[in-house]
Amino acid sequence: MITVVDYDATWPDRFEALRKEYAKALEAASVPVISIEHVGSTSVPGLAAKPIIDCDIVVAEQDVEAASDVLIGLGFSPLGELGIPQRWAFKEPARLAGTNTYVIVDGSLSLRNHLSVRDILRTNSGLRDQYAMVKKRVAGKAANIVDYGRGKNAMVQAILAEAGLTDAERASIDSNQVPSHDEIPR
Repeated sequence: MITVVDYDATWPDRFEALRKEYAKALEAASVPVISIEHVGSTSVPGLAAKPIIDCDIVVAEQDVEAASDVLIGLGFSPLGELGIPQRWAFKEPARLAGTNTYVIVDGSLSLRNHLSVRDILRTNSGLRDQYAMVKKRVAGKAANIVDYGRGKNAMVQAILAEAGLTDAERASIDSNQVPSHDEIPR
């Protein structure tokens, strides 16, 4: 079973603490950063979510390796793209449990996906509430995170369409070959 909880007003503060830590470390290493974004459901006020803070560290393509090295220096373990082009995932150190951190290329479809979902749900309360109901229903039935993702996929596709992503962009996102939970290195 997947845990989805009602919105927690402390989530933005948790993100801000992460953002400050990442920004300080990246600046100390002279890594140019375009932005550090709070994405995922915890970034949408009022939206039920898995209580995990998702962060995108947005960099130019040539800075991916340097940004990744900074995260490794902070205790993260690199996991690779995990089926999402131009988005590199990292396993968090124990002190940052309950977070997902990514290095992502500026302008990439992967970043546009994250930002589009966040931004449309922040401005469309009806869609946000509909998505929350889907998430709770699917979480109660899903055997694992893969089933959870599949169960809410149609709703995510509707959100992306509302956000203005083209049919081709949505098809590309839908075709990403994300590994199952058991295939992800731990």
